[in-house]
Amino acid sequence: MTHYVYFLELSNDNIYVGFSRNLKQRIMAHNDGKVPATSGFLPTKLKSYTAVETKEKGLVCRKGQKTGLNLLMKFAFIKFSFKFFIRKVTKLF
Repeated sequence: MTHYVYFLELSNDNIYVGFSRNLKQRIMAHNDGKVPATSGFLPTKLKSYTAVETKEKGLVCRKGQKTGLNLLMKFAFIKFSFKFFIRKVTKLF
């Protein structure tokens, strides 16, 4: 089953890295204020995401994006949208 690692831009300009099996539903939950980690920073904006084959791969990718060594990589994904790895959000919904 496909899982997604996603990047949200928060109202304070920070980037939140999340993980979900149902990307559309999870983004709606963020914007409805149902996710405590982002509820104080609405609205959120989905900047990019990537699909992974397994939950385990997704969690490893998500954890890697949250570590200090990968902050530059996270910035690059958001700002430069590397098409070979990250899909730019166009018509997700």
